[in-house]
Amino acid sequence: MNTVWRAFLERAGAVLAADRVADFGRAETELRAVLSDDIGCDLSHLGLIAVCGPDSETFLQGQLTCDVRQVTPEHSLIGAYCSPKGRALASFRLFRRGDDFYLELPRLMVEPTLARLRKYVLRAKTALEDASDALARIGVAGPDAARLLAAQTTDSVTGMAAGDALASNDVTVICLPGPIPRYELHGPAPEIETAWRALAPNFTPAGAEAWRLLELLAGTPTVYPETVEAFVPQMLNLQLLDGIGFQKGCYTGQEVVARTHYLGKLKRRMYLARVDSPTPPRPGDPLFSPQTDASQSAGRLADACRHPDGGYAVLAVALIECAEQGALRLGDASGPELRLE
Repeated sequence: MNTVWRAFLERAGAVLAADRVADFGRAETELRAVLSDDIGCDLSHLGLIAVCGPDSETFLQGQLTCDVRQVTPEHSLIGAYCSPKGRALASFRLFRRGDDFYLELPRLMVEPTLARLRKYVLRAKTALEDASDALARIGVAGPDAARLLAAQTTDSVTGMAAGDALASNDVTVICLPGPIPRYELHGPAPEIETAWRALAPNFTPAGAEAWRLLELLAGTPTVYPETVEAFVPQMLNLQLLDGIGFQKGCYTGQEVVARTHYLGKLKRRMYLARVDSPTPPRPGDPLFSPQTDASQSAGRLADACRHPDGGYAVLAVALIECAEQGALRLGDASGPELRLE
C-alpha cells in the first residue's frame, strides 16, 4: 500500500491488516450499511497491473477475453485471462488512463498474472508492471452516490452507465454494475485523499469486506488463487457481462471459449445464493447435490462473503440441472443447502 495513502487511512481511523482495510472500528455497522446507506471503501485489497507502450492494445487483444478495442478513457470492460485450455487464470476490470491500460484484480493475483503475461510480450513494444502502489483507489456506493460524486467532479456522473468512465482532476471515475449504485475512483494519493475528505461527511467509511459484498451481490466474478483454472469464462457468466468478445479474433484460450459458445451446451454457470454455514465458506469449496453421485462434485464456490442479515452470500458455479431442478449443498452431500437468489 502506498505509504502516503496508508498514513492517511490510519489518521482516518482505519484498522489495517497487511495491505487492506479490515474496517473502521465498526465492522458490523459497516457491513449493514452496504444494503441501505452511502458508504466509502478503500480498495487497496485490489491491485493494479499497468500496461504501457504503443503495442499495448494489440498485445492485450491477443491475451484477454474482452474486446480491448472497446476500452477507452470513457469505457471499461470486465474480462478474463485464460490458459491455452480456456480456463480462467485471472479475472479483472480493464480501464484506461490516457494511453495506458490498467487491469484491476485481487492484489494476491497481481504477481502470478504479471509473470504469465510477461512471457508473451516477446518483441512487442509494451511494458507491464505492478502499479498497485502507484495509484490510490476508493469505492463509493449507495442511493446518493451519484449525487455525492457530482459535487466533486467537473463532469456529472449521473448519466453514466455500467462500465462508463470519466477523468476529472487526474482522477478516473468508473461506474460499476449492480443493484446498488457504485463508483470507483483511481488517482494519485493526494487527489484521492482530497476526494475522500470531501465525501466523508456524507458516507459511512467501510472496510474491504463491505466492498466484496457489493461485488458479490452484483454478480461480479473474481478468480482467486484457490480457483485458478477452475472455470471457463462462460461458467462465470462473462458472456452476459460483456466480458467476452466473440468477434474479436484470436487470443489465448479462444478456441475453447468459442467452441463452448458456438458448439457446446453450457452445463455449469454461476448463481447468486445464500447459505447458513457454521464455518465461513471460501472460494473453491465444493458443492454436492442429491441428483449426482455422492462422489461427484456438483460445482464449486467462486466467492463468498458474510451477509449482514445472517449467513453468507455466495457465488456458486454449479451444474445447471442441479441448481434449477434440484438442490445444492455446501461441502458434502449432508452440508447446508444453498438458497438461490
